Parts: sequence; C-alpha cells; structure tokens
Amino acid sequence: MEDKPSDQRSDQPSGEPSVSDAEWAAFVEAAREQGLGTEAQEKALRKAKPPKRPKEPKRPKAPKSQEPAGWRTGPAWQEMNGRADRRRRVRAVVGVTLAAALALVAVRPQLVTGYLPENVAAALPSGWTDLPEDTTPLAAETVRPTAPPEEADPHRPTLKEPFRGSPALRWADGAAGIELPAAKATGWMSKTEVAKALATTRAFLVASNLDPAVLGGGKPEKALGLLDPKQSDLVSGMEKALAKPSERDDPTVLFSRFSPAEARPVGTVVKVRGRMSVENGKGKDAGLVLIHTDYTFVYPVTKAGPGAASVSRTVVRRQITFSMADPASFVATPGKLGVSAWDSNIGNDDCNRPEDGYFHPTFAEDGYAGPAAPEPSGPAVDPYDRSKDLDELPQECGTVTRV
Repeated sequence: MEDKPSDQRSDQPSGEPSVSDAEWAAFVEAAREQGLGTEAQEKALRKAKPPKRPKEPKRPKAPKSQEPAGWRTGPAWQEMNGRADRRRRVRAVVGVTLAAALALVAVRPQLVTGYLPENVAAALPSGWTDLPEDTTPLAAETVRPTAPPEEADPHRPTLKEPFRGSPALRWADGAAGIELPAAKATGWMSKTEVAKALATTRAFLVASNLDPAVLGGGKPEKALGLLDPKQSDLVSGMEKALAKPSERDDPTVLFSRFSPAEARPVGTVVKVRGRMSVENGKGKDAGLVLIHTDYTFVYPVTKAGPGAASVSRTVVRRQITFSMADPASFVATPGKLGVSAWDSNIGNDDCNRPEDGYFHPTFAEDGYAGPAAPEPSGPAVDPYDRSKDLDELPQECGTVTRV
C-alpha cells in the first residue's frame, strides 16, 4: 500500500498563517517589559551554543577480517558490496538559533515559546502556547519520504509522556513498526523461503534493537544466534566487540545498548519507523538474495539511579543489508542470516566519550556534554529525517537539530 500524502505530515507544509503585526508587537513588548535587551532576547530564544569541538576522525574501513573469505565454494568471495561498518554520532542540542527562531515564530509561535523563560511565555498573547499534538498514527512507510517530518510543538518529554514533542509520537510502537513486505519468489529462493528469511530478519532487528535486556546493556545472544556462523569473521568480530569494545570494534554498529550505570529506558515503548525490501543479487552479489532494511529507533531515557526525572531521547537510524546465500554456490547455514553491509547514525550520543559498547545520551541540565566540551565540527543533522540515505550524511561529529 502506498503512503498517502494525507497521512505523511513530513510531506506537507504546515499551512498556518503568519501572526499579525499586533501579536508580534505584543511579543516584543512582553520581552521588553521583562528587561530583555538584544543579548537577553537571544538567550531567551535559544540555549547557549556549545563550545568548539575538534573534528572526530573518520572510522577506519572495515578490516578484511570482516569479509567472509573463502565462504564461496566456487570462485573466490568478492569483497562485501556496499558500506563498511560506520557509526556516525551527533550530539544533542535542544533549542534553535536566534535567526531560526525569528523565522519560525512568525509562522508557528508555539515552536519557540516552549523554550522561553516561563515569565516571558506567560506574558505572550493567549493562543501562543499549548497547541495540541497530533497523535494520529502514520501509515506504514513503503517508500522513502521526500522530506523530513514537520516541526513538532516543542513540548519537553516527561516520564509519563516520553515522546512528547517528537515526530515519533505518531510512529508505531516497537516491533509493530517493523512490517514485512509481501513475500514472493526471488532468485534461488521460493516464496516460502523468502517469507521465512523476512521473518528472521525482523527477529534480528527486534533482538538487536528492542530487546529490553540488550537495551539495558546485556549481550544480544538472540541476535547473534540468528547470524550465520559460517560467516565466522563477522560473528567472531561482534563477539570481540562485545567483550572488548573499542573505536575499531564497536558493537553499537549493530546493537542498541545503554550502560545500566548511566542511563535507563523510560517506559517499555521504543518508537520505530522504516521499511524493508528484497532483491536478487547481481554481479558480485550473484547467488545471494539481499534483504535491505532501513529503520529509525527512538529511545527515551533518563539517568540511572533513584529520583531521576529528566528525560532525553537517543535517535538511531540503521541501514543494514542482510543476505541469504544459495547453498549451491556458498558454504552457508540454512535459515541463518549473512550481513553484507551496515551503516548507522546515532543522534544524541556524546562524541567525547571513548567507545565502550554503549550509547551515551546527554541531558539538558548537563549542558549537553558540559561547558568544557569542544563544539562538534560537523553540520547539524535532523535525526528524524528519513528522506536522505545515510551515505549523504557527514561522518564528522556534529549536532542534531532535535531529539
């Protein structure tokens, strides 16, 4: 079923009229009455921009040990087609710059007033705040969107409403967001075999990105058990990364994990949106049936320990190509998944922290990595934007426009 424009807020302009001159004057007057000069107005409209951060080095290309050499029984195995394992990290910055705020407030003042001091927001004309959020579920994503989701109202998340103010509020809950395409005979596989492969792929995504034990820092045993042990270099590489994570061996390229000593999930729901497709491999991938997956997972978290009330969100997008090998041409385990390529982008993950196998979300009260943290050098990224391929995003440590 095709996505209907009426269901895709991301494809539609807001269409709301600009505020009147009188309302804008009231806004300025309210700020003036609070004693806010030009500099103070800027501070009211945005949070201080974090200081400069050196450019994060690009991740090295996947070592040859991650290629299943000798897996093919006929001609030598070709190099993996697609991307090497990559993990892009972008630090969270909540708020907007002054220039952006002035542009947005003229069309949708609710997008800015949520970040103003309470005494200033209270002085604004009625109707400028408390815009109800649209909670209508979106239709399943079957093709790539043509634009990012429109700006949501800037309500901050709470322990009771962890997706408040997020485009993910309208996304599916957990495994329900991983819908399977209709199975049909592809390449060497029958319709029934493709259906089983799709179900196995879904099971891997659930086990690696939604399993509460894994999110809490546990080992993704179920997910590892679905990978083909004949692709031994990948499996052993993931085992090594989980046992001794490092910049080179990072398990979060495939698995979503938070340190239980640092953060814990809020509630039991993870919001998910994405799509899956199947194609017969050609050229270097001849003899493989490829399953392409592209999903975004939104994790609301709070700090570990009793009494924690601040809620932040980490937004993870993964593009993974799984493969099913023709047993007539490959040494493979029936029913198990191979992995041909993977890429990921993690929004709200502290770039300053060394790789230790976990995500490190930042929180508003901590100033997003602290006043001494250098500013990321990469451009700003919208982690909810699914209209671009991950190849189009920068690898430098940057900032997210929203979480």
